[in-house]
Amino acid sequence: MPPTIEGNNPSTDSLFGSGRLDRMVAWRWIFIALLGFICAQITSVGLLYAVAAVKGDSSAVGAFSKLASPPQWVVLSSLLGLWIGFIGAPVVASRLQGAPTALGFSFRWIDLAGVGVGIASQLLIGLIYRPFIRHIKDFSGPVHKLTGSSHGAGLWVIALFTVIGAPIAEELFFRGLLYRGLEGSIVGGRGAAYIATSIGAIVLDGTLFGAAHFELAQFAGLAIFGAILATVFRLTGRLGMSIVSHATFNALAIISVATTGSFLWHL
Repeated sequence: MPPTIEGNNPSTDSLFGSGRLDRMVAWRWIFIALLGFICAQITSVGLLYAVAAVKGDSSAVGAFSKLASPPQWVVLSSLLGLWIGFIGAPVVASRLQGAPTALGFSFRWIDLAGVGVGIASQLLIGLIYRPFIRHIKDFSGPVHKLTGSSHGAGLWVIALFTVIGAPIAEELFFRGLLYRGLEGSIVGGRGAAYIATSIGAIVLDGTLFGAAHFELAQFAGLAIFGAILATVFRLTGRLGMSIVSHATFNALAIISVATTGSFLWHL
């Protein structure tokens, strides 16, 4: 499902052009998202063990996964397994609806404004955490676990996965599928009620995005960033700008680790 670069014409993939999902369809999308998330976790573990078996390291998978800097093949296998579920679930949901473009997977040149959104998000979350960062043990651990054992060409591979692959897979799942389901099932009423339920859908999507990373110390920041991405998706009606924002956010962390050994924020 390749993206399309669009000019100034209205997008046929627009969330607003497609309209909010019918409530029954929205609940079905939420259910598919749940199944997709479970599938992603199972596939991640399964692919990890499959690659380990080929390498003759099956007995060491548990130990590798607990390392502060696991081997590159462990990281890549886990990510690829997750993406099977994260990409597969949205595709299934949109196909069942008979509208493959309903996910809003399209790009316009204006989406490059997402670079600014990603930078601003890093700075905002960094400021929020600044008073507490000294009291959080190994705050940068998750970033170093992803990149720590990679050097040279290996670091470039990890960078491509986290700056290109992860934003596409996660935005398709958490915004294209999950947010659309939440919006269709929650948002309603008029005036203040409509605004409140819209904010509720955005906050819930961000919260679930943060929780899905299974990082307690980073949960609040990730939830805030998830809510920002949901807001961008809600305003633009497409995934383009949220993907660019997410990619920029991740790129800053990778660049920081690669050049200074420290970090700006969490991926």
